[in-house]
Amino acid sequence: MTHPYFDTARHPRVLAHRGLVTAAGEDSGVWENSAAAFAAAHAAGVEYIETDCRVTADGDVVLFHDDTLTRLTGDSRRVSAVRTRELREMFSAHGGLLTAAEALDAFPGIRFNIDVKTDAAAGPLGAIVAPYAERVLVTSFSDTRRRTALASALGAGAEVRPATSGGSGTIASLRALSAARLSPARALRGIDAVQIPEFQGRLRVLTPALLRAAQRHGVEVHVWTVNDPADMTRLIGAGVDGIVSDRADLALTTLARD
Repeated sequence: MTHPYFDTARHPRVLAHRGLVTAAGEDSGVWENSAAAFAAAHAAGVEYIETDCRVTADGDVVLFHDDTLTRLTGDSRRVSAVRTRELREMFSAHGGLLTAAEALDAFPGIRFNIDVKTDAAAGPLGAIVAPYAERVLVTSFSDTRRRTALASALGAGAEVRPATSGGSGTIASLRALSAARLSPARALRGIDAVQIPEFQGRLRVLTPALLRAAQRHGVEVHVWTVNDPADMTRLIGAGVDGIVSDRADLALTTLARD
């Protein structure tokens, strides 16, 4: 049975990678995973936003990708060592910081794909998304971490389990089993999607066998991070269910044309 997360939404899926930073946004210093980046994605017509979460020194679940502040600010501290108020001040001129709860409240028409980056974020995130479980997909490279978040959501009273995308272990099993023409049913139990790169180094992760095996078991396949229109067209033509893109506006235009 299809999870409500996918009901009534356009197929193929377009997931805005950390929101959308347009050329105008870049000129004005908008950061990824900010309120302004999410608003730009929403204005472009996006239905899905991919984002990431970590916990601050105050225990707040904030939407931030990296372990440290280095890439965005030059500050080498870990996000977990920074107070939420200070992080808000850093984001104030760059689009605005969002906690997970704030994003879910501020963008009620958006379905969120939330990557749990740390063990500390898993339990708290689950409790936060419980009231919004129909429009949240929880993912992580760690299958243990995403399962913790799902259990927390159900424990907090979610009426349905949030959707979920398999972690690295699940994806490795799916690829190996599909290559050997063995059933991945057990590995895909409880999985709604797999989100993968086309290649990992020299290894081709997305194979025709993997795609067929996943879809045969009702699991969508999304490919990240795809910014070239020719690649978007090629991948959707090959049968993938969705793409994760820094240029969600371009992806929507390209796929509508195709």
